[in-house]
Amino acid sequence: MAAAAEAAESLPRRVGFVGAGRMAEAIAQGLIRAGKVEAQHVLASAPTDRNLCHFRALGCQTTHSNREVLQGCSLIFFATKPHVLPAVLAEVAPVVTAEHILVSVAAGVSLSTLEELLPPTARVLRVSPNLPCVVQEGALVMARGRHAGSSEVELLRTLLEACGQCEEVPEAHVDVHTGLSGSGVAFVCTFSEALAEGAIKMGMPSGLAHRITAQTLLGTAKMLLQEGQHPAQLRTDVCTPGGTTIYGLHALEQGGLRAAAMSAVEAATCRAKEISRK
Repeated sequence: MAAAAEAAESLPRRVGFVGAGRMAEAIAQGLIRAGKVEAQHVLASAPTDRNLCHFRALGCQTTHSNREVLQGCSLIFFATKPHVLPAVLAEVAPVVTAEHILVSVAAGVSLSTLEELLPPTARVLRVSPNLPCVVQEGALVMARGRHAGSSEVELLRTLLEACGQCEEVPEAHVDVHTGLSGSGVAFVCTFSEALAEGAIKMGMPSGLAHRITAQTLLGTAKMLLQEGQHPAQLRTDVCTPGGTTIYGLHALEQGGLRAAAMSAVEAATCRAKEISRK
């Protein structure tokens, strides 16, 4: 508790983004909306104005110089494409100081790779976000590098809670998070679409079916999070003997839903690990 309070008091006055894509914009938007940082104290860089215009619309400062971001800010989010990041780190390494906290949101770039490309004592952390950060309901995990301590972790957690739920994990779990939560957004959307299409098949108008499906997913997620129940318990609560739900669950089991979902997370995680090795 004391560490969290201390982190809140020491929030950085200026936050920088190297790379200005959708995830960078989502994080910046969350920080600004939650009052963690003022818009005019956010500086973002990108090679062109294509994405920087979104930062300007938030009231942020922008530049085409990556080094200018590091020279003007103490907390830096690196949000470039993974294949671009090594060249970007090589470019900015000469201006990295002991004051900087460097956070990578690039998928598949390990902490060891980041630390190899930066000065020996650089404080580096790796964050894996997911798309619902756009609406401040993201599921984020972070892993710390060798020279990042508890104060840096608490500072980052305090900031990123503006974007959703944020937890520290061992780096080995970051690729699993990518498979579960990063890719999981698409898996959930596929399930949502299928549920709605079942209702459409039975005669419900499309728009209504999709709205009710989305609300059902939202309400179920809130119950799981707020009540701390295991999904099996909540499922049992809904499932009465001989009722509609058990008949539907039987159909899902016949279709192999459970095995397919597990295999999807496994396949996405294995692909994330493969990308990391590259």
